[in-house]
Amino acid sequence: MAGTDSTQELVQRPGPTIILCEPQMGENIGAAARAMANFGLWDLRLVNPRDGWPNEKAVANASKADHVIEATKVFDTIEAAIADLTLVYATTARSRDMFKPVLGPDEASNRLAAHIGAGQGAGLLFGRERWGLNNEEVALSDAIVTLPVEPAFASLNIAQAVLVLAYEWRRASGGAQLPFDGDRDAPAPKSDLIGLFEHLEGELDESGFFNPPDKRPTMVNNLRTMLSRGQFNLQEVRTLRGVVASLTRRHKRVNPSRPQPDRRKK
Repeated sequence: MAGTDSTQELVQRPGPTIILCEPQMGENIGAAARAMANFGLWDLRLVNPRDGWPNEKAVANASKADHVIEATKVFDTIEAAIADLTLVYATTARSRDMFKPVLGPDEASNRLAAHIGAGQGAGLLFGRERWGLNNEEVALSDAIVTLPVEPAFASLNIAQAVLVLAYEWRRASGGAQLPFDGDRDAPAPKSDLIGLFEHLEGELDESGFFNPPDKRPTMVNNLRTMLSRGQFNLQEVRTLRGVVASLTRRHKRVNPSRPQPDRRKK
């Protein structure tokens, strides 16, 4: 899925900080920044990025998430990166030999939303591409967040993990409304819908469709029920009436292939 809308104003609302611990590849940093921007996150912190910062590959892979890249901060230690936060969740796909609450992405996001909504700072800590977080780093967190992945293939790319949790955050924080819904107009007024009914029924009367005549009320009710389910907008009602009118004209038009009665006076 691609594409951006330059007419929409970018609004930076409070959200969780994303902390990447010793990321190795600029491409992954850029992809994580893009995932953040997709769901309204903007505070990215890096702990000892292998290739330094700034990083051209990160910029290229961020796909114009410039506001995230430009605001990115670099720290020497995780302790420094999370110092101003009051709630930190560590992401991992492996079981740890320590007592830590383990949360799914939905529960974690709900708790983050409540915490940030109360004016507190919170963050999500992600590990290295090759082996994730060490136990000592996980120990700095308040809880573990893990995803319901296939146990035999549990490792996610950093950007993928950021994307999933950024989406869950967006949903939990009340930002799950879709950016567009097909631009469907409001349903047509009943007067226009009734006009369609009467137009169609009049033509069907003339063509002899309602046969036997005593079944007409039931058949009319069935037609009206079917058409009402369509929730047509005004333009759709007008289009349908145009279809009925066109078919009627065609039916009444003289077909040159058919023999015509001799109307000459004898």
